[in-house]
Amino acid sequence: MAVTVDSFRGHFSEFGNDVSYPDSDITYWLELAGLLLNMSRWMRLFDTGTELFIAHNLVLEFIAKNESTNGGAPGITTGPINSKSIDKVSVGYDTNSGIEKDAGHWNNTIYGTRFIRLAKMVGVGPIQVGAPIGASDPLSSQGGWPGPLTTPGWFGS
Repeated sequence: MAVTVDSFRGHFSEFGNDVSYPDSDITYWLELAGLLLNMSRWMRLFDTGTELFIAHNLVLEFIAKNESTNGGAPGITTGPINSKSIDKVSVGYDTNSGIEKDAGHWNNTIYGTRFIRLAKMVGVGPIQVGAPIGASDPLSSQGGWPGPLTTPGWFGS
């Protein structure tokens, strides 16, 4: 299955408001995901990774648009809030339990932390860099071999 605007909205109904999350924004992030995510590494998780990538970026975009609408500067980032006080009431959170180590901006949304967890899993395993199998010239410009297919039970060439 390929991700579409409709399938994304079906899986992530919280992005169903097409005024807050226009089709054009979803399409933009969908196309960028197609350029940045390696389908041969993500395999059957490719659509899931794509949708999490879109959701993460839509949330960050929504925050930036709200800042701009309210007179602020769009695009200024903050990390997870670990304490907040209003009058005599305060609350604090253990932000370490909800973030992925060394994940940077991916920790700014739950979609980003889910994405980076999957990205770390699909990125595990050997990758051989060099000429493809059967290339007569190891310095050929035919590109590198992406490694063996990781589909369970697949033993072909």
